[in-house]
Amino acid sequence: MPAVDIATQLNNLIIYRNLLQDKLVQKIQLMLAGNAKPELVYELSAGLVAKAEELGLEGDLWQSYVAYLLARDENTFSATVDKTRGNIGSGLSRAVLHDLSILRRFLCADVAACGDISLISGYIPSGPGGRRDFMTLANLLLATDDFPPEKLVAKFIEYYTVHGCGKTAGFAAFRWDESSGLVGIKHFDSIRMEDIVGYESQKEVLIKNSEAFLSGKPANNVLLVGARGTGKSSSVKGLVNRYFPSGLRLIEVHKHQLQQLPKILDSLRSRSQKFIVFLDDLSFEETEIEYKHLKSVIDGGVEALPDNVLLYATSNRRHLIRETWADRAGGQDIHAAESVQEKISLSDRFGITLSFQAPNQDEYLRIVEALATRQNIDLPQEELKKQALRWEMSHSGRSGRLAKQFIKHIMSNT
Repeated sequence: MPAVDIATQLNNLIIYRNLLQDKLVQKIQLMLAGNAKPELVYELSAGLVAKAEELGLEGDLWQSYVAYLLARDENTFSATVDKTRGNIGSGLSRAVLHDLSILRRFLCADVAACGDISLISGYIPSGPGGRRDFMTLANLLLATDDFPPEKLVAKFIEYYTVHGCGKTAGFAAFRWDESSGLVGIKHFDSIRMEDIVGYESQKEVLIKNSEAFLSGKPANNVLLVGARGTGKSSSVKGLVNRYFPSGLRLIEVHKHQLQQLPKILDSLRSRSQKFIVFLDDLSFEETEIEYKHLKSVIDGGVEALPDNVLLYATSNRRHLIRETWADRAGGQDIHAAESVQEKISLSDRFGITLSFQAPNQDEYLRIVEALATRQNIDLPQEELKKQALRWEMSHSGRSGRLAKQFIKHIMSNT
């Protein structure tokens, strides 16, 4: 099909009409239509290079950019897929099929024949950029032989089911904002499960529980307790990074936001992704009553926890609510024993409790040796141990975090 006809057909989009408002897409249209000013190709190149550095686009930039727009576009189709977990009607399916046929011809168009785009072909961005999951859609549209139109619609449904759309697409983690709802965390910790040395049995339980959750099987809320710096929070973050392609997401909720948990859960209930509501470093003083909101949500509330949500919490305290000897003595509380039980019962409402104890000396040294090997530190083993023990004695307690700090110290002084 002639390029000018492809440019005209793009105006016939039904579902993806937001693309027509994008300034760079408009420039591509003008190039294909053959009525662009000579400097247009440079304006397009400048805009796409800027987007490439911002978003981590690579390859043929105009195709990568259009794929990014398709992946993030919140339209009737993508929003319906996200909210209904992939169940759309035949009428909407036909409309999408119409658009994808146009978009396939558009992405396969020979833009190079309309102007010199060598500067934006085979592009390699300066940094790693963000997640490039959106390139899946470009590859699907360009693979004309492998994916007939009907199968292409199913693949797009599969994509939006896993990745979502709009402002939530492309993010592995979110925070909750009281006024705007979910806000994507752009620079989420990239730690992997493999980066955490030791605690293999704890990580295995966490992985199996999360895999059951992702596959739709029964799964438990998890409480990770233990000494500071032992990898509790890192294990949860590493889990989300590992299973991001499977639709696992994290939402960090702070203690003062617990009264908003019903609102947060309601916003997640109809989404197609699986969410871990992450309560990091959780503990309560005896005067704080926010724990009552958490108890109600976990077990016993009128509204059930959504089947696409689990609660993962970390704490340095096995019993999350501070208990004093005065509590046990009774004070002015006639039913003191019942009050104590109410406080300690919060921990019991998590189906799985994983203990991350501070490593003993041998375990600490094994962590140090493993980290030193990963960083290719050329130091005799005995000298490494001697310095690691000296570092430990000058700090407060052993932990994986302390071992990492020691390794950074070694690297900065070699």
